[in-house]
Amino acid sequence: MAQSEPHPANFQQNSPVPPPSFVAFGLRAEAEAIAPGLHVVATPIGNLRDITLRALGVLAAADAVIAEDTRVSRNLLAHYGIATPLVAYHEHNAAAMRPVLIARLQQGDKLALISDAGTPLVSDPGYKLVAEALAAKIPVTSAPGPSAVLAALVVAGLPTDRFFFEGFLPPKSGARRARIAELAAIPGTLVLFESARRIAETLSDLAAVLGPRQAAVARELTKHFESVRRGALDALAEDYAREGPPKGEIVLLVAPPGEDAPALDGEALDGKIRAALEKFSLKDAASVVAAETGQPRRKVYARAIELADAGKPG
Repeated sequence: MAQSEPHPANFQQNSPVPPPSFVAFGLRAEAEAIAPGLHVVATPIGNLRDITLRALGVLAAADAVIAEDTRVSRNLLAHYGIATPLVAYHEHNAAAMRPVLIARLQQGDKLALISDAGTPLVSDPGYKLVAEALAAKIPVTSAPGPSAVLAALVVAGLPTDRFFFEGFLPPKSGARRARIAELAAIPGTLVLFESARRIAETLSDLAAVLGPRQAAVARELTKHFESVRRGALDALAEDYAREGPPKGEIVLLVAPPGEDAPALDGEALDGKIRAALEKFSLKDAASVVAAETGQPRRKVYARAIELADAGKPG
């Protein structure tokens, strides 16, 4: 009697599961195994080729990829032939999802955390997940790579020895100017994120508080229409107000306060302090004048107190 053929269902049930893999340079590569825990993986900020081979291996070998917007991340995984399931984790569901993800990690899962673009935890909800994982003694590792902050910093033409990442400034002008005044005396290049529709207003507020510092507006970094516009804050503000909102993602960089500014005579310094006191609190006025003139903030603050007291009614 002829031997019967195996039933298709049985054949599929007994067939080995293919190892995790990814496609790079037109070739499929098998991903190396990764340890259980949370793997923080940097992904491209625009150009899909800006990803490391290690990152591809981690994404392929993970039990799941935790992503802000699964639609965006699905395109990245599909581009590299990665079939790892996606789990949505964003500001609207983060509180509910964290216990679920921590439970999976405690059971020994290997989870990869990514953002829509660049390095996770920079202006996204990943920080709290990492903090809770560490509190639960779960291993957290990093697969480093693209970062919009560093990509912008190295092409801006501004000092790179010290920089301060602020992220997004407040959306309303009053609060924004107050925060800028707090940042004014920081002795390093300021790195900001800003939306295209607010770039002209933000540049104008920066110019009003910081004076005509040099700045750079980096747009669509790593993409086909990448551009970096450099100039003084007031001139850039006028340009964008005239031209209207640009397209794309923006990183805004501002030069640090001048370190070699000549000392002002008492009358000129007093004039600047009095003008600042009409717009800002005493503390903020001192920061603004110190940043604009390059004078020591302690000196400006002390003089501002004197002028404020002298102006009070007897």
